[in-house]
This record gives sequence, structure tokens and C-alpha cells, in this order.
Amino acid sequence: METLKMDRRFFESTRGRIVTILRGSTCTVEQLAAQLELTDNAVRAHLLTLERDGLVRQSGVRRGLRKPHFTYSLTPEAEGLFPKAYDALLNQLIAVLKNRLSPVQIEEVLREVGRHVASDAGPETGEADLESRLQSALKVLEAIGGAAVVEEHEDKIVICSSGCPLAAVVAVHPEVCQLAETLIREIVKVPVTEHCDRAGAPKCRFEINL
Repeated sequence: METLKMDRRFFESTRGRIVTILRGSTCTVEQLAAQLELTDNAVRAHLLTLERDGLVRQSGVRRGLRKPHFTYSLTPEAEGLFPKAYDALLNQLIAVLKNRLSPVQIEEVLREVGRHVASDAGPETGEADLESRLQSALKVLEAIGGAAVVEEHEDKIVICSSGCPLAAVVAVHPEVCQLAETLIREIVKVPVTEHCDRAGAPKCRFEINL
């Protein structure tokens, strides 16, 4: 919730308005100044900060009457600032599937998705040692929005997190954890058992018995 509040405040700020404008099209300093009713120098100062933060970059040059003008656009990283509807869409998709498929078929579909995500994640990890495969699994979870770590216990290895990259979906459809379980198992190449905490805000926990 705090992140949402920070995002809202950002988009209400001048820099946030610049990011929103640039999401629609590339602009010069002069074009931004006109839309924001600011001086060119004020806009340049904001762009400098946004460039430093990795959100904006110079993307080209346009001819001017007396001199060329640099154009600015968003970086790929800036897209992460904008809210996505993926959670709502995935919730609706699974709800429709539940109306059409049996629980066993739903599990098969989710696990197949997990296998496909694992296969698309990168090079084959079968020849790597377990530690390398575990690190590959963490990178894949990070790529879909997770922040997991590996904990080593006397009798097991645990991949866990204080959150869940699919929390909004798991809260409604807990079986989605089967997708992540299969994804991890396909990468680490050993049996993995899901023991996620879904009491309140979902937290990931996948156990590998030694």
C-alpha cells in the first residue's frame, strides 16, 4: 500500500508529469516547458534528475530554426512505474478456467505454465551444480517480481520470501503456487515441495529435502 501511495505522489509531482508526458511521445525541452508552463531551465533540471535515476534518456535530435533540439524518451525501466492490470486479468482467467475445468485439469494447466516459464528462463541448467541451479531459480523469481532467498537448514534447503510476486492472485486462487513450485523444480532439477504461507499477505516457501 505504501508503494502505491509513493507512486501516486510521484505522478502528481513535476517529474511524474514529465514521465507521463514522455510515455505518450518523445518531446524536446521546449515542448515539455510549454505543456508544464515552466521555463526551459527548470525542465532541464528535472530531466537531469530523471536521467540520473535511469528513467529518461536523450533519444534523438529535431531540427530547429536556429539550432537542433534534443528529444527525450522514457527508458524501459520507467515502464515499471506504471500500474499494470496483469493481476486482475490473471484472476479473471483462472476464474474462467475453474468454471470449465476440473481441479486436476487446473493443476495440470498451472504446472505446464510453470514448465514453460522455466524453459524460457535461460540456458539449460542440468549440468550446473545445485548451488548454481538455486541461484538461477532466484533470478527467475526476481524476473517475475519476487525477492526470494535461499536458506540452508540441517535437513533441507528452503527458498523463501517475505512476499509473493503473485500475491494478488494467490490470495484468491491459492493453487497458483503450484505454478511456482513446478517452475522452481524444473530449474533446480530436484523434488520441491510448496509450503507457502497464505494466512494474510502470501509469503513464498519452497522446501528441498536433502
